[in-house]
Amino acid sequence: MAITFEGYERRIAQINKACEQYGIKDLEEALKLCTDRGFNPYDITTGIQSIAFENAKWAYTLGCAIALKKAEKGEVTTASEAAAAIGEGLQAFCVPGSVADDRKVGLGHGNLGAMLLGEDTECFAFLAGHESFAAAEGAIGIANNANKARKKPLRVILNGLGKDAAQIIARINGFTYVKTQFDYYTSELKVVETIPYSDGPRAKVNCYGADDVREGVASCGTRTSTSRSPATPPTPRASSTPSRAPTSRSARLPARSTSPWRRAAAPAARCTRTTWLPAPPPTA
Repeated sequence: MAITFEGYERRIAQINKACEQYGIKDLEEALKLCTDRGFNPYDITTGIQSIAFENAKWAYTLGCAIALKKAEKGEVTTASEAAAAIGEGLQAFCVPGSVADDRKVGLGHGNLGAMLLGEDTECFAFLAGHESFAAAEGAIGIANNANKARKKPLRVILNGLGKDAAQIIARINGFTYVKTQFDYYTSELKVVETIPYSDGPRAKVNCYGADDVREGVASCGTRTSTSRSPATPPTPRASSTPSRAPTSRSARLPARSTSPWRRAAAPAARCTRTTWLPAPPPTA
């Protein structure tokens, strides 16, 4: 079959080089190596992210074939090592001279997968934003598949959102919203309430909201406790300098600088009220 994908002409030379290095004839043979062993990485990629580009599907196919070749030589014995090998296939699909090629993004993705499959990693947090809905599909795939090769389940969360936004995204996507309360004095994070918005695989993605960066970082850690008490807003630290409530006059004045190096602010220019006269009626 004829295999085509985005940027084929710019990528194929580097792809063929990777195939030759591991004794793989072409991408068709790479796919056959996988299907002969009972799995299809092309279809798996489509199932996890239906809008994935063709080059991404074939990149994972090549990566899996490379992992199988390494396994035959005894160089890959664990799922974590296989993930790192898959990264070589992803790297082969990076356009030569591009930022992705220069920064070794493909290898980085493989190493990230290796970390997620390692028992030392307990939590994988997406920094959520405008791309939250697209990233969620990847989070679901990780939650479903990474735990098959792990002894301890991996915590997959969306982070970086305010509490209201986190709950909205959780509800729309069927995730589990985790409502927290952060103690700014002890740096302890309490789970106030957990609300699953589905009972399927999407519920495995926990969506956290944070009032600030410290709470967001804490939600990725392990210093948490569970509480069912109503959430209360964090109490700010008391200032050593007493504050004075502004008066109606002081609220209208600009803040004065006590620095001798700053010029005094120029006095505000007086405004003169202008009265607009009505236009004269049109004449014939």
